[in-house]
Amino acid sequence: MSFSEKQIKWVVTCEHGGHKIPHDFKYLLPAMGEALTTHRGEDIGVKAAFNQFKAISDFRIINQISRLLIEFNRSLHHPKLFSGFSRNISPKEKKLLIDHYYLPYRNRIEKSVAEFISNNYLVIHLSIHSFTPVLDGLERTTDIGLLYDPKREDEKRFCQLWKDRCKDELHRYKMRMNYPYLGKADGLVTSLRKKFKEHYLGIEVELNQKHKEDFERISGVMAACLRDAVVKS
Repeated sequence: MSFSEKQIKWVVTCEHGGHKIPHDFKYLLPAMGEALTTHRGEDIGVKAAFNQFKAISDFRIINQISRLLIEFNRSLHHPKLFSGFSRNISPKEKKLLIDHYYLPYRNRIEKSVAEFISNNYLVIHLSIHSFTPVLDGLERTTDIGLLYDPKREDEKRFCQLWKDRCKDELHRYKMRMNYPYLGKADGLVTSLRKKFKEHYLGIEVELNQKHKEDFERISGVMAACLRDAVVKS
């Protein structure tokens, strides 16, 4: 498939865009402490990146509730849906988080994708994230990651086209595919792939937080390269 031959709708989401704690759960703040404003509580710097990508989007949404309360990028059945700070809250409180925050966010995205596909568009979904440079004492050896499902050839080809197009403009940065995570792990895009087996590409963009001061420029370049890569496909 040549992407240039398709009518495309761009969906841009950000699952870890902040560290807000709703009023009903502020009693957890003392326990969370400094963790709230570290990479454990949010994707540091990611708002700047999201703001660049949203400029090209047909639908965009950002979640700003901390992952220390509920993890918007995990399925309801995932054992880490709730963090160590929230896993022991009451069933009623968990239901409140799911019904009032998690599901409305996920459902808005799914509805948008479904509507675009029903109108014969190819949906390219960019889920924007950042990652800590060092995890468990190990340094992450890349600057920009593009994550895709290896079984989905169109996703792999799209990421390669995008990577190649960015190569000259971002030559100072090491860009890799399916690093620092595998694109097939449980997450929002993984759940959408299962529901939309055709006309949907789910790509996770991962930016190394050591470059957080430059996220705006990096993401601006990546967004500008995006349409050009599609045209030349």
